[in-house]
Amino acid sequence: MLSEKFSHLLDKPLTPLAKAFPVNPNIITFMGMIITSSSCFVIPFNLFLGGVFILAGGAFDMLDGIMARVNGRTTKFGALLDSTLDRIADGFIFTGIAWYFLKFNHAEGLILTLLCMIASFLISYIRARAEGLGVSCKIGIIERPERLILIALGCLTGFLYTTLIFLTILSWITVAQRILYVRAKLKNLPQ
Repeated sequence: MLSEKFSHLLDKPLTPLAKAFPVNPNIITFMGMIITSSSCFVIPFNLFLGGVFILAGGAFDMLDGIMARVNGRTTKFGALLDSTLDRIADGFIFTGIAWYFLKFNHAEGLILTLLCMIASFLISYIRARAEGLGVSCKIGIIERPERLILIALGCLTGFLYTTLIFLTILSWITVAQRILYVRAKLKNLPQ
């Protein structure tokens, strides 16, 4: 949702910055993944700082795309690498959250984290699989940018469990939306 509406909104204001640093966007992508993934080892011990790591990594994730577009360095491999490293970072975020709830013997939080992680990976998988079948699938009420913002806010405010309830529900709704959307689109395609 956010990425669909605002993905190129910052291209123009950040163009001078992107041109000043002619770094390969894949390096920025990798750095963002390392920062975001590091939250796994921070969240169990300092929830607030874990949220900061997630937001900082998200900033790198946004910047890599801008740098690629502005400097004419978009590639299919770059898109593949970006998506792959996003899944790795997401896995580490959820591992850190699971560790946090495990540390406090919070079984419901642990189960909720796993349900949210499964839905999050399915959201990305359905889109990729749909595109492999010739259907563009960018619909749904929650995607990665919203997910990262909500998780970071949950960490920053200390309301992580409540945030996860909300996020899990929205994520599973998005899974259902995408499945139904792709099903409808495939009915209209020649077999």
